[in-house]
Amino acid sequence: MLSSSITSLTVVLIVVFLFKEGIGLFNQKPVEPGYVIAINKNNKVKELSSVQLKNIYDQKITHWSEVGGTHDSIVLFQLEDISNYYSDEQIGDNMQNLGSCMSRLVDSLPNIIAFFPDKYLDKKFQGTLLEVDKVTLHDFFAGKEWIPTAKPSAQLGVLPLILGTLWVSLGAILLALPLGLAAAVYMSEIANERVRRIMKPLIELLAGIPSVVYGFFGLVIIVPLIQKTFDLPVGETGLAGSIVLGIMALPTIITISEDAMRNTPRAMKEASLALGASRWQTIYKVIIPYSISGISAGAILGIGRAIGETMAVLMVTGNAAVIPHSILAPVRTIPATIAAELGETSNGGLHYKALFALGCILFLITLFINLTVEFISNRQKHNKH
Repeated sequence: MLSSSITSLTVVLIVVFLFKEGIGLFNQKPVEPGYVIAINKNNKVKELSSVQLKNIYDQKITHWSEVGGTHDSIVLFQLEDISNYYSDEQIGDNMQNLGSCMSRLVDSLPNIIAFFPDKYLDKKFQGTLLEVDKVTLHDFFAGKEWIPTAKPSAQLGVLPLILGTLWVSLGAILLALPLGLAAAVYMSEIANERVRRIMKPLIELLAGIPSVVYGFFGLVIIVPLIQKTFDLPVGETGLAGSIVLGIMALPTIITISEDAMRNTPRAMKEASLALGASRWQTIYKVIIPYSISGISAGAILGIGRAIGETMAVLMVTGNAAVIPHSILAPVRTIPATIAAELGETSNGGLHYKALFALGCILFLITLFINLTVEFISNRQKHNKH
């Protein structure tokens, strides 16, 4: 009781901490902390979204009329552009006059949009500080760009990462589940005892191989093979990730499914054979339905490993945060994103909270899959009875 209570409490605390950090993302603005975005006081535009701001600085939006202002062209300004407007003498040796220069510049250019540190915001600043919308659920889940370090406004669209994760995981399960189930049937019902004693330890040994070794195997063998077979510019694709993850999930699926099948009562097998059923009819009409709960457990653990795997996927999928339109395109998964970027973030910052929000999504995806498989398993048991 003590052990189960401590374990349950630990899991609850981890989940609470995860969601506490992740939900904090939606209370923040996507602009880098310590910076402001200023416009002329006569500008009609008072608020922009993160996407609009990025498109302005990428020069995809070039006129204020495109965001609800006048028909004038937009004048972009960042701090390094100050030398184009003022001399070093005017700015000062220690940049002591930079604040007043920024104030005069914004006041003198009606079409300007300026991105600069708030420490250079003069007390007599004549412009208007532009409001940027906070990160919303719609922007977060429907956004098509994941560029958390973009300036002046971070792009936190997780749609490419979610689709990449589901794409790779689905491919892995489609490969691993039939092969794993077939291997389990062979080892439990067809192979003789000598073959089983050799194969079972070998299969279980695969589960102990570090994921980075699987990643190297995929990078050296599978990636060039895919590139050559499909005549692709690069072999790091979602298919490579699916194959590697499928191989990694096989030991779990085979071992648990085989143990479940071997626990089928001998009397049920003999009764089926006595009624005239063949060996194969006994396998798929008696043994597999009876052991479906164990097979489901193996599938759950296999799917869990496929979805949560990090290093192997990071090495073979191309690590490209774009929406995949084919299994032969480079993708990026949620676990790989967290592993690659968490070490580069500042504690409590926007990027940090965005990665925790990705962890929340990964948790919910895994929970949904577990509940779905459990529901299917229980339904099949109910129908059987």
